[in-house]
Amino acid sequence: MNLLANIVYLYTIALVIYALLSWFPGGYQSSIGKFLAKICEPYLSLFDHLNLSIGPMNFNIAFAVIVLQLASRALFSIISAIF
Repeated sequence: MNLLANIVYLYTIALVIYALLSWFPGGYQSSIGKFLAKICEPYLSLFDHLNLSIGPMNFNIAFAVIVLQLASRALFSIISAIF
């Protein structure tokens, strides 16, 4: 269970860094940006239809992080209840 918690934590950090790359010109074209796009965009594409934008601000990544955290806590609760 500790391994799963660490994976969720690292993926959350990757999502936050991916979001911060939008502040830097060419951030998504760097090697780190391309790597993060490969691992983050499949998950983030699940939330594209929500259109959580207010002006130029897009809150899809924030919502995706919240859903990931809630889902992982629910999974941890189910696993701990079983064992």
